[in-house]
Amino acid sequence: MALIDRSEKAHVSCANWFHSFSGKLYSTEPVLTEVLYLLNFSIKAQKTALDFVLRGIINLVPSDTQSLKTVRVLMNKYSDLPMDFADASLVCLASDSGILDIFTLDRKDFSIYRTADNQGLKIHPE
Repeated sequence: MALIDRSEKAHVSCANWFHSFSGKLYSTEPVLTEVLYLLNFSIKAQKTALDFVLRGIINLVPSDTQSLKTVRVLMNKYSDLPMDFADASLVCLASDSGILDIFTLDRKDFSIYRTADNQGLKIHPE
């Protein structure tokens, strides 16, 4: 959200990281849903978030039955935090893809989460 919403205090660090990034970005539909919900104050901001996907800037990885089972296991494992559906979908994606770099401001939770093979995630922006 801070990448799109200029009023967010982390907007500049997020925008700087985004402009210097040269790889591919992946996300999940639960994350997109959460972002659109959090941006509900502005249809313009919501359209911008959708444009990130429609223009291929962010590639959405669809859920399947196995990933939903993994998400359920993760949400149970981290129920003390608690882990929400969007976060669990990202950790599942990291486990399935082997991509351990994650773009989030939620350092508290994502520094605790581990992939299926017990690897930690590298959080950006630093």
